[in-house]
Amino acid sequence: MKVLFSHSYFLHFDEKQLKTAMPYPPLGTLYAMAYLRNNGYDVKLFDTMFCHSADEIIPTIDSFKPDICIFYDDGFNYLTKMCLTNMREACFKMQAYAKSKGCKVITSSSDATDHALEYLSNGSDVVVIGEAEQTVLELCNAFKNNEPISNITGISFLQNKTVFNSAKRLVIKDLDTLPTPAWDLLDITPYKIMWTDNHGYFSLNFVTTRGCPYKCNWCAKPIYGNRYNSHSPQNIVKEIKKWQQHFGFTHVWFADDIFGLKPNWLNEFETAVKEEQLIISYKIQSRADLLLEENNIKHLVNSGCTMVWMGAESGSQKILDAMDKGTKVEQIYEATHLLKKHGIHVSLFLQLGYLNETIDDIKLTIKLVEDLLPDDIGISVSYPLPGTIFYENVKEQLKLKSNWTDSDELAMMFENTYKPEFYKQLQKYIHKIYQFKRHLFFAKQFAVKPSFLNFRHGISLLKTIPLLIVEKWKLKKIEPNATASL
Repeated sequence: MKVLFSHSYFLHFDEKQLKTAMPYPPLGTLYAMAYLRNNGYDVKLFDTMFCHSADEIIPTIDSFKPDICIFYDDGFNYLTKMCLTNMREACFKMQAYAKSKGCKVITSSSDATDHALEYLSNGSDVVVIGEAEQTVLELCNAFKNNEPISNITGISFLQNKTVFNSAKRLVIKDLDTLPTPAWDLLDITPYKIMWTDNHGYFSLNFVTTRGCPYKCNWCAKPIYGNRYNSHSPQNIVKEIKKWQQHFGFTHVWFADDIFGLKPNWLNEFETAVKEEQLIISYKIQSRADLLLEENNIKHLVNSGCTMVWMGAESGSQKILDAMDKGTKVEQIYEATHLLKKHGIHVSLFLQLGYLNETIDDIKLTIKLVEDLLPDDIGISVSYPLPGTIFYENVKEQLKLKSNWTDSDELAMMFENTYKPEFYKQLQKYIHKIYQFKRHLFFAKQFAVKPSFLNFRHGISLLKTIPLLIVEKWKLKKIEPNATASL
């Protein structure tokens, strides 16, 4: 049987991400393709990443004539968890066309998990719930042999016009039993061109784990859940080395929710990198409380880590506690200083607008940014995702709108302390404060260490000052009483 894989992430549907120009291939999709191929299926990928329309899949369906179409989103990409409406509508359109051509249609994504009825009503025969490789294989076998699917675990499908959910599927514990992702079926060229044209180097994505054991009450994990299972460091290093020789990338984004959590994993990873003589730089995601051991930081440095994106979220301990984050503000400071001490760049994820956040909490977050001057910041507003405690607390307010159109919409979809438009403007204001403080810091270095770079920061500082004033004025116009002390 012939199986066509696709996914529903369109870079051109998300202006912010298109401008950032850091596209990463659909890694989760490639894992599933490799798994099916190893079990005898003829698989092909239609990659929507650089498409402008869902209709672009039509010639591939018409020419390849698949028996089964699988719309399988990359569960390692945090953007797919946001369930953006323009991606959802594109998936509906692709599903419907595949169905019209007589294909069996399978869908696996965070959004389909949360909204199974909508997907099943728009062309999908079955939605896969959770980790999907084994489930997809069993579904394809059942379709091939005209067998019922009701006994397959980890799926939703329509039965008498209502959604039937089968029993939950057990997770794969030994990740090294999975085949290497089907990188050879991906056209790597447009990824490489966009990276090199915009950044001067090429980065590729890998994962070493699945899941996250922490329980931040706003974070949804519909695909891999609260488990934490790892590939062996040795296998990961060999995989990176193999594909580096094929594709010529020099940088890796480890898309794990939490990198290097298991005891001694980082030590073994460093050893494997040295033994294989792998030369690579990489960035990771982690938590402040996991970045306080100097030996672990040294393992990161020695294996090529150059940047850590830390889920700081807020500079207010009140808000961190309300989120069930399990970290302390002091740990954010300590971890940042330790990473910088060893030459690792630090970037902070920040979240505005969590329930009961006040201007005093916001000022503490601004202070965090000013004090630490990270190498980059990513600011979002609290986004209710199904399956979370946070979502349950606000779901009655999500009747009119429950998803963003694109990742830069930053709409506040529930009632909060301040007006919805305040939070989007606050995000712009904090970015300008950050830019101002960074330029000021480096401009001051000019007197100590004259350089063209520090001189440029001085020029940028002069340009940023009026912009900062304007953004602050806009903010105060929206919420004059709350922002009087800013």
